[in-house]
This record gives sequence, structure tokens and C-alpha cells, in this order.
Amino acid sequence: MSKRNSQEAKRAARERLKIERERQARKDRIRRQAVVGGSVLAILAVAGGVGFAVANMDDGGSDKSWADAADKKLVKPANAAGKNGTIVLIGDEDAKKTIDVYEDMRCPACANFEQALGETVKKGAEDGKYKLQIHLGSIIDGNFGGDGSKNAASALGAALDVSTEAFSEYHSLLYSAEHHPPENEDKFADNDYLLKVAENVDALKDNKEFEAAVEKGTYDKWALEMIDSFNEAGVQGTPTVRIDGKDVEVSALPAELEKLGVK
Repeated sequence: MSKRNSQEAKRAARERLKIERERQARKDRIRRQAVVGGSVLAILAVAGGVGFAVANMDDGGSDKSWADAADKKLVKPANAAGKNGTIVLIGDEDAKKTIDVYEDMRCPACANFEQALGETVKKGAEDGKYKLQIHLGSIIDGNFGGDGSKNAASALGAALDVSTEAFSEYHSLLYSAEHHPPENEDKFADNDYLLKVAENVDALKDNKEFEAAVEKGTYDKWALEMIDSFNEAGVQGTPTVRIDGKDVEVSALPAELEKLGVK
């Protein structure tokens, strides 16, 4: 792909991200205005229709009990970072600058963000411009029902235990246009789907330990711990980007990255 075509593709992806964030913001305002105490179906109907609500609850779900997961022994991925092991670190831990990215694996705006800027943000960290800290939440699971946000985070924990590079590649693939499901499909709750996507990562393909960790939910409790940490960060929506603790609009991020020496 020529440099010009690549730039045009990134511009188009950024425009899709802007549109998706505006759409998500409108939906969030509608949800906040819903009557507290209304039925679950009524709230979901406001968000996207009763048919969507019912389909979403049944589509791709697993038999996993996340209440039971909270009682499991905590197993942290070998490469988890942070004081409590609830951060995914890319880059040098001692870098002077820090970029924090808060995402939900089911979030369509996050998918657009990753498709437009994810590779650039990760490369800047790998090149030593700053350290990148990724935090995963489960806002969509909470709003619409389903387990996909939590389950994908657990699978990513299994990938992180293999290597940070395996996590990074798998994370990008799950957000890719080819593999990221529509918001109304809880495909990430299905371990078979997560493992199918993982076959595209060399370090994870035919990796029996990784596959067993996904199927057994080895990192389920770790995923819940990470989500708790995400919730404590005061994030209002996803994606949220912070540079040295200060929120930065996604539309302004390319200019901020350029200031940090990332082109």
C-alpha cells in the first residue's frame, strides 16, 4: 500500500471513529434519561430495540458463571504490570511519559480507534517515546447484558501470559474490522470464537497451554480485578486516552503523539 493510500485509510478510520463516538454519546445520553427502576427490557429497548435486547442475551453466550469466577484463585498473567498486576504495559516501564488507554473489548468506538491509531500508539511505546498502559473494562456487558467484554479480557490475559507481543497482536486482531463483532452480537462470550481468532497469532496458534487457559477461564478472576481497577479510574466512556493523567480527546491524539516524537 502506498504512503498516500495508507494516510487516506487512516483518515477515513479516524472519521469513522468520530462518527461512532458521537453515536455512542447520543445513546449514553438516552440511557441516562431512562427511568430508574424500569424493566431491563424497557431500558434496552430505548438503547436499541427489544429484539436487539433478546438477541443479545442469547447470542454467543457461554455457560460460564462470573459469580463463581470471583471466588476462584487469582492467577495473574506472567507479564501483567502495575502495583496490583492489573495493567498491560507496552514499552519501557521507566519511560518519562505515560499514555493510558481505557477500552471495552465490545466497544465499536474502541474498534475504530484501534483501527485508526492503535498501531501508531503501540509503536511509539515500543520505540521508547513513552510507556503505554492498557486498561480493559466491561461497560457494554453492564449496559446491554452478556459476558463478551469480560471473557475477551480473560482470553487476552491468557495471551499476555505467553508474551506481551502475543497480547498486542491478539488485541489488535480482536479489534480489527475482520474480527470485531457488531455491538449487538456478544461473540466474545464464545470461547470457540476467541480461539478461532487466536489462530492468526503465531505464538498462540496450536498453543495448548493458551487454549486450556481460555477454555478453563484461568484468568477470569484477573479480568474481574482489571475491570474493578478500570471502574476506579473514573472513566466515563470508551475509548478514553490519558497522557500523564490528563484526558486527551481522541481527535487531538495524533497532534499530541507528534509532540512526543511519533509520526
